[in-house]
Amino acid sequence: MPDVDAIRSLLAPLLPGLMGVTLLEAGPERVVATMQVRPDLCTTGGILHGGAVMAFADTLGAVGTVVNLPPGARTTTTDSSTKFLAAAPVGSTVTGECTPFHRGRTTMVWQTLVRAESGKLCAVVTQTQLVIPG
Repeated sequence: MPDVDAIRSLLAPLLPGLMGVTLLEAGPERVVATMQVRPDLCTTGGILHGGAVMAFADTLGAVGTVVNLPPGARTTTTDSSTKFLAAAPVGSTVTGECTPFHRGRTTMVWQTLVRAESGKLCAVVTQTQLVIPG
């Protein structure tokens, strides 16, 4: 299982790194990260863009799957559903907590709760990750 520092290094030059995703915890049962709501991640009105929320959550579900993969296996997202509940304003920081519903041999299903600094729930994202054998 890769450690948090190794995963951070892997993500740094990719979209999550460009978005400023900061991985805090990555284990088989839970992944936690934060992301500052920058102006370039916002829509009009200075609120976090829905696509940024989805990319943030997708990253956490993928990380959760990666730390659970057997040696040599890979993963890809096959399905994702997002429920938007509240806005996250520019200048704030969102936190994502991702936990598994199912960790199987061929698929894994993860749920990410994205919260504002106040603790208010901004979005719930459920995704399915395909496990691709090595």
